[in-house]
Amino acid sequence: MGQFESIRNEQRPVPSRHLVQALCFVLFFSVMNATMFNVALPEIAAEFQLRPSSVSWIVTGYSVLYALGSLLFGKMADKYPLKRLITIGLLLFAGASALGFFSNSYALVLISRFIQAAGASCVPALVMLIPVRFFPPEQRGKVMGVIASTIAFSSGLGPIVGGFIAGHFHWTGLFLISLAAPVALPFIRKALPDEEPRSGEKIDLVGAGLLGVSVAAFMLSVTQFNVWWLAGSIIMMGLFIMRVRKVPNPFIRLSLFRISAFVHGLVIGFIALFAVFGIFLITPIMLKGIHGLDAQSIGYVLFPAAMLAAVMGRFGGQLVDSRGSRYTLFIAFIILSFGLLSLSSVTGLSPWVIALALPFVNISFTFVQAALAKTVSSALPKEQTGIGMGVFNLVNFMAGAISGAMVSKAAEFDWSVLNVTAVGMPSTYGTIYFILTLLTIINIVYILAKLDRERTIPVIRQERAHEG
Repeated sequence: MGQFESIRNEQRPVPSRHLVQALCFVLFFSVMNATMFNVALPEIAAEFQLRPSSVSWIVTGYSVLYALGSLLFGKMADKYPLKRLITIGLLLFAGASALGFFSNSYALVLISRFIQAAGASCVPALVMLIPVRFFPPEQRGKVMGVIASTIAFSSGLGPIVGGFIAGHFHWTGLFLISLAAPVALPFIRKALPDEEPRSGEKIDLVGAGLLGVSVAAFMLSVTQFNVWWLAGSIIMMGLFIMRVRKVPNPFIRLSLFRISAFVHGLVIGFIALFAVFGIFLITPIMLKGIHGLDAQSIGYVLFPAAMLAAVMGRFGGQLVDSRGSRYTLFIAFIILSFGLLSLSSVTGLSPWVIALALPFVNISFTFVQAALAKTVSSALPKEQTGIGMGVFNLVNFMAGAISGAMVSKAAEFDWSVLNVTAVGMPSTYGTIYFILTLLTIINIVYILAKLDRERTIPVIRQERAHEG
């Protein structure tokens, strides 16, 4: 894992700290936009007389395009200036938000959400890439920690904002919130260094299309439990691999997956995000099913953990810079395991007892995000950083989609037939939390077995001084 903290031969001037603040501003609205529509789905279904399977496309379609767009923007970032890409993305995001506010049909709502996703997908791709491209290694953990804090905070705030607006105003008001995102665009453009488009290989759009259809079909097969979507995904993936082996400049080079540190980071990230997103999904369902809380009350239970995660994210980033990614991941998964075991034991108690256990989950999430982002990015060759981080984001989104589908089914399963309640779990939800705990423990073992200790920042500084 020595390449985790590798020193790049070429370092650019470090941008102003205001760039990170502006990036977090747009990231806040991008992430919140993905979560706040969930609580408004019943109102939208009632207005347009839709079945749950139909109205769910507002969330499912957004998630699929958001994931694929993040991958495509990551690839384009290896060729085109970041300033241009983020401008296009944010203007698309704002334009679609304005269109959505005036939607008078379900078709127009879907079109608005899909264009929103296409524009907003530039944010996770570029926000993860900018610290890698413009900040030195000893500062990236701190920057990634701030970004992870923003993700945790906006994810927790989204359902509260969505529930308040949908409950007190019309649900179309949710589209207006996202119009604030481009306010930060002038600051981002001013802070980003000027870049020239890179000459060289063209983007393989045919390969991108094959991969996009394959991923979209797979995510739909998972969320809808449809074997035909899965078959289509496998076929398209086979065609994509054939395309990669045939063309000289494929959309994704298979050599990327021969970088062990990169692959280990993807595996750890998938397992971690599967567990965390499962918690984020099952907890509101549990609070509704066992305790009968409405959307706004559920938001109040979740919000303190999101706030604490936002505060602690910077510390997690500093821990990555000072002690390394491996150490931070180990600490994060220990905290997550404790939080999950606590949740598995208190599901039948007061919601405020549950609120006391949730911070262990949210705080560990920010630590994991900061550590993995630095781990994966540091392992990538400079010319493949954009597409590599795009793959990283795509794996995260797929982990969330698969987790959501499987956890939802698990919540409907009668666990008493397996006699698992004998180990002390008070409910089906407690059983699910316990299973997610086992996944987290698997991640701890994987880290200890596969990840070597990376060099610390003081060593890097000494090497630079010696080279100087």
